[in-house]
Amino acid sequence: MATTLNIRSRGLIRAFGGPRYAVALAVDALGTGLLRPFLLLYGVIVLSLSAPAAGIAMTGGVVVGLVWMPAVGRWLDRGARSTVVAASMLVRVLGVGLLLATPSGHVWLFSTAALFLGIGNQAWPAAHAALVATVTDGRERDTALAAGRSLRNAGMGVGALLATVCLAGGAGALQVLAVGTGLAYLTAAVLAWSVRLRARPADAPSEARGDAPVPRMRALLAANVIYVFCLNVPEIALPLVLVTQLQASPVWSAVIFVTNTVLVVALQVPVTVLLARFPRRIVLAFAGVVLAVSYLGFLAATALGGGWGAPAVATVSVVCTLGEIIYAGSSTALVTALAPAHLLGRTLARFQLSTGFGLAVSPAVITALAPHGPATLWGSLAAGTLLSASAVATEKDPESAPVAVSSPCEAPQRLTPRTPSVLGAGSGRP
Repeated sequence: MATTLNIRSRGLIRAFGGPRYAVALAVDALGTGLLRPFLLLYGVIVLSLSAPAAGIAMTGGVVVGLVWMPAVGRWLDRGARSTVVAASMLVRVLGVGLLLATPSGHVWLFSTAALFLGIGNQAWPAAHAALVATVTDGRERDTALAAGRSLRNAGMGVGALLATVCLAGGAGALQVLAVGTGLAYLTAAVLAWSVRLRARPADAPSEARGDAPVPRMRALLAANVIYVFCLNVPEIALPLVLVTQLQASPVWSAVIFVTNTVLVVALQVPVTVLLARFPRRIVLAFAGVVLAVSYLGFLAATALGGGWGAPAVATVSVVCTLGEIIYAGSSTALVTALAPAHLLGRTLARFQLSTGFGLAVSPAVITALAPHGPATLWGSLAAGTLLSASAVATEKDPESAPVAVSSPCEAPQRLTPRTPSVLGAGSGRP
C-alpha cells in the first residue's frame, strides 16, 4: 500500500507540471495568503486611506484585470504555458513593489498597485489550467487540477495564519508581510519559468483546427457566474448573517472559514477522483444541486435563532463546502475537456471572465439581498443556482481536439492516447 501511494503521489506531482512547478505553486500560494486577505487593511492602516476608497480601488483592480483576459488567452493559444504562469506572478511582484512605494494618502498609486495585483490574480487560473491540460489529459488532468487547488488552499491557509499572528505588529508588520509576498511571488515566478513548458497547437490535425470559433458555452459561462457565489459565501454571506441576523460571536465566522479551508485541502482530490466515473457535466450540475440544498439549509438554520442558529449554520457550511469542492473539481475540468486544442487559451480566458465577474459582483449582490431577510438571500441564491444547474445539464457539448507538448524537462511528449492512469481515474467523458 505504501509503495502504491508513493507511485500515485509521484504521478500526481508529474501530472501538474513536475516538482519545481509544484514548489512554485506552494510558494506563490503562501505569498498570496500573507497579503491578499489583508490588502484592505494595508490601505487603511499603512496608507491611511478610507475603507470605501480602498475597497473601490481593489474592486477596480479586479474588473480591469478581467479586461486583459482575451490577450492572455491569445498568448496561451500561441503555445506559451509556463511563461504565462511566470508572467502572472511577475505582474504581482510589480504590484507589491508599487504598494510598498505608495506614500500615505495616495489612493491612485494604491489603485495602480491593486490593478497589477488584479491582472496577475485573474491571469493565473487560466494559465495554470492551460499548463496542466498540456502536461496531461483525461481524468488524470482533472485530478491534477484538483491537486493544484488543494495545494494552493493549503499554502494560502498557512500564509493567512502566519499573517494573522503578525498583525499585532500594526503598520510595520503589514509592510513586512508585503515584502514577504513580493519575494514569494518572485521566487515562484523563477521556478515556474524554469519549467520551460510550451505547447505546439500547430501540430493539431488540420481538420480539427479549421476556422472554428472559440466554443460559446453560453449556458455554462452564464451558470458559472452564479456558481462562483459559493466561493464568497464563507467569507461574506455567513459572517454577515451570523453577526447582523443571529448576533453571534465573530468566532463562528473564523471556525467556518478554517473548516472550509481544511475540508478543501483534505477532500478536493479524493472527491474529484470518486466522481470521475460520472460525466463532468452531470457532476457540475450535481454541484449546483448540493449548493442549492446548502443555501436552503442556511435558511432553515437562521430560522432557529438564539443559541442554536450559529452551530446550525456552521454545520450546514460543511454541505456548502462539499458543493464548492464538487464545483471546483468539475468546472475547469469540463472547460478544458470541451476546448479545441488550438483554442484552449481563449476558451479558458472566457471561463475566467465569467468566474472573475461572478466573484466581483457577488459581494454587492449578497450585501444587497441580506437586509431583506434570510428568505430573500438564501431563497434567491438557491433558485439561481438550481436554474444554473439545469442550464449546465441541458447544454450540448462542442467538439474537442488534442494538443502536443514541447518541454525540455518534466512534461511528456505525447498526450493521446494514454495508458490507464496511476491515479485510478475513470472515464474520460465530458
